[in-house]
Amino acid sequence: MAEVTSMNNCSKDGGAIEAVTKNDCTINGTGKDIIKVTVKKANVKDPEIFSCLLQPASSDSDLDSIGVRRFLLARKAESGVHRRLDWRCNGKGYVAYRNYIRRPRNWENSQIPSYPSTPGNSGQWMLTSSPLSRLSEVESWSSSKDLRSGAVASNHRTSFSSSISDSDRPRGQGVEPAYSFVGMHCIFDQCKSAVTVLKFGHMSSDLLAYGASDGTLTVCNVSDPPTVINQLQGHSKDVTDFDFSSNNQYIASSSADKTVRVWELSKGLCIRVIYGVSPQLCIRFHPVNNNFLSVGNANKEITVFNFSTGRVIAKSIFDSEVTSMDHDHTGHLIFCGDAQGCIYSVTMDSRTGALSRSHRYRSSSKQKFPITTVQYRSFSLLAGGPVLLTCTKDGSLSFFSVALEVQGYLTLRCSLKLTPRIHSIRASFCPLLSLNKGEYIVAGSEDSNVYFYDLTRPKHTCVNKLQGHRFPVLVVAWNHGENFLASADLYGVVIVWKRAKTS
Repeated sequence: MAEVTSMNNCSKDGGAIEAVTKNDCTINGTGKDIIKVTVKKANVKDPEIFSCLLQPASSDSDLDSIGVRRFLLARKAESGVHRRLDWRCNGKGYVAYRNYIRRPRNWENSQIPSYPSTPGNSGQWMLTSSPLSRLSEVESWSSSKDLRSGAVASNHRTSFSSSISDSDRPRGQGVEPAYSFVGMHCIFDQCKSAVTVLKFGHMSSDLLAYGASDGTLTVCNVSDPPTVINQLQGHSKDVTDFDFSSNNQYIASSSADKTVRVWELSKGLCIRVIYGVSPQLCIRFHPVNNNFLSVGNANKEITVFNFSTGRVIAKSIFDSEVTSMDHDHTGHLIFCGDAQGCIYSVTMDSRTGALSRSHRYRSSSKQKFPITTVQYRSFSLLAGGPVLLTCTKDGSLSFFSVALEVQGYLTLRCSLKLTPRIHSIRASFCPLLSLNKGEYIVAGSEDSNVYFYDLTRPKHTCVNKLQGHRFPVLVVAWNHGENFLASADLYGVVIVWKRAKTS
């Protein structure tokens, strides 16, 4: 019987091997018997360590060398666990750790000084245009071929559809400057539940807020250094939606707990609670008259409240639950989507708050899925006027031109079919980027990536891809200056991505 009790003088490749005593492990074996390893002192929980220790021995191997090799493999795996834990404590994720272990040999010569973490367990990321930027968390591709001419689209319908998967990579080799990201600016991961809605403040590049399924509403500042301003607690169920007032003094939030709450950001206090009879699913301040709050609920209606008094001003009944909504820039129109995939145009009197249904767009699909995103934009080169973006739970993106002179009549211009979703994933325009060429949309995905799509391309629609999350990405949002893109996932991690400066 051979018993390995110590290896104080062993060495390999000029490096001393740490001494092993009976307190660490004992390796017993005879001949070709199976090696039995008993760990007496260490409480090992990582499966990598056991996979190293239990590697099969070859028939011609020496028992002592097998024991030494397994011990070294176990220590290597254990040290990797500690290293990953250290990186997590600094607010950095798995992708950064993977890039670190794949670093080039001249890493020390080009290393960038690290910055301390900020409150909220947020790590700051600063990358330059040096060769080190190749280790960025962003793995992006773009197609160098643009199928669209520079001319503005004609008024007739030019819609087409495409069906792709989220993992469909564009085949181009170059990266378009407008979609170049330098990596992660900061990470907020103090929330431990799914982020359901994420928005930047009105006309603000730094103010960010997100609501979660645990009923909390977190307000952050993404400027240097990134900080958590307030965590607003009051809802007992999921925060389904929220909206900033025009001066960013207040936030109005809706929840599955059947209430609407109004928060004063400077004090972090709830100043008003409006009780309903069904889950409140979406909410918007009137863009001109902030005294009006429009709320869609599961009772198949939109209710207009007086912000100051909390009283109901007007109601409008629909065919199904109102799941998402948005105002046009004048406040005369509300566009909303329901649980059956229908999109409505509703006129609103900016003085009295009275509502009147104008048009309804019904999808031709036989299966009906809830609308998760309704987003209005006042101009698009593709449509030559105002446009509307909608996204359904089955992964259908639709792009409409809006006829304001006909009370918001919608005309489908193009659409894109992604893989069906299990979760409710939201999409967003890429506002200024869309004015360059194409019609760009950014959306999360259940494969934990953030994708950019050009709706004008019938093939190879995905033009960029950001990697960094470990779980399905549910919501995305741009800030006012469009130098930051925020994305949030199913386990509460919010990543703020920093765009590269373009001329």
